[in-house]
Amino acid sequence: MKKIITILVLAFFLAMNSDAQTAYVTDGHNSVWVINAVTNTSITLIPVGYNPVGVSVSPDGTKVYVTNNSDNPDTANTGNTVSIINTATNTVSNTITVGPGPNGICVNSDGSKVYVANSGYETVNIVDALADTILATINLWNSPTGIAVSPNDSNIYVTYGPNKVGVINTATNSVTASITVGTAPNGIAVTPDGTKLYVANGYDSTVSVINTNTNTVVSTILVGHIPKGVCISPDGNRVYVVNYGSSSLSVISTSTNTVIATIPCISLPWGVSITPDGSKVYVAIDCHGGVYVINTATNTITDTILSPTNGSIGFGNFISTYTQPAGIPIFTNESSSVSLYPNPTTYWFTLSYHLSITNSIFKIIDITGRNVYTKNINGTEGKETIDVSNLNSGIYFYQITNEKEVLQGKVIIEK
Repeated sequence: MKKIITILVLAFFLAMNSDAQTAYVTDGHNSVWVINAVTNTSITLIPVGYNPVGVSVSPDGTKVYVTNNSDNPDTANTGNTVSIINTATNTVSNTITVGPGPNGICVNSDGSKVYVANSGYETVNIVDALADTILATINLWNSPTGIAVSPNDSNIYVTYGPNKVGVINTATNSVTASITVGTAPNGIAVTPDGTKLYVANGYDSTVSVINTNTNTVVSTILVGHIPKGVCISPDGNRVYVVNYGSSSLSVISTSTNTVIATIPCISLPWGVSITPDGSKVYVAIDCHGGVYVINTATNTITDTILSPTNGSIGFGNFISTYTQPAGIPIFTNESSSVSLYPNPTTYWFTLSYHLSITNSIFKIIDITGRNVYTKNINGTEGKETIDVSNLNSGIYFYQITNEKEVLQGKVIIEK
């Protein structure tokens, strides 16, 4: 009877949680890290090109576009490209060669065009998202980096040079304005109503606020050292800016253009993205690898997700606004190299593992996504006794992560 009840509970839970947001974080090495943004657990790693940096999810959530920033000196050319990920299979469906040093990337509102800032060649590529081909190349000056498109798709905004934001008319593919901002502009984001731009100025430790009707700077906000990624809440009330140099996140009120909170982060935050409901902000940590999850109501860190590759950049919109079937961790890579027995169990089980490298982390996660058990694994092969006597009856999920793999599965506790 216990087994029947457990199976029914699992079926009911998965049916009730058929929608889950997904995050796609570039790691700066050669992969994209996929995260279930409901449970805050890793799903899988997707191999892409060399040095992936920029990322943008299509509006319908079916594709993820990733800029591979440079050539790999040890292998064939896998950089200076854009990888296109099919989110239904979490595999690369196509790769497009673009200009040298592609960095920022964004997608227009209907998903028909993709815009790529090539920092190594002073250009912006416009990509036909249906044919996966380059439609046009627009010349700019001096290292275009961040890029954003207006909500009505009429303009592209690009940070470039020592202190400029370029405005490109998408009807004519011509540069119509050049706006002076702070030194070394980096990340850029436009408000949902399209009236303001927020630009992170890396060497000034400031954010420039631009009125898009007049293309003029209307305010300059002091933030932390070396601001990089920028995102704006869906209601347009808050701007979130990661400060790479001071390891913090600045929260800005758009009504006053002042910093209303500063959240300490550890080890060089780079990218930032927000969930569609605006309840959570995800901050990608470059140095040690991982993502902080921040509750926007309290401006506090509520969870930390460890990267399997010790790298997280996520420069751009890396959280899908689309809900895809997922529920609690998607086990696309459940592996025979890990086994737990007996399963179901009552008070303990044995973890048997054959891993590719040392220094892994084993976690048990409940059906609400809460981490209830953590253990370090220091070898590549062996057995561990896992004491679950303090856990209640129910369905749980285990996860083993290290620099090369993410292994996951299900365990049932019956008492």
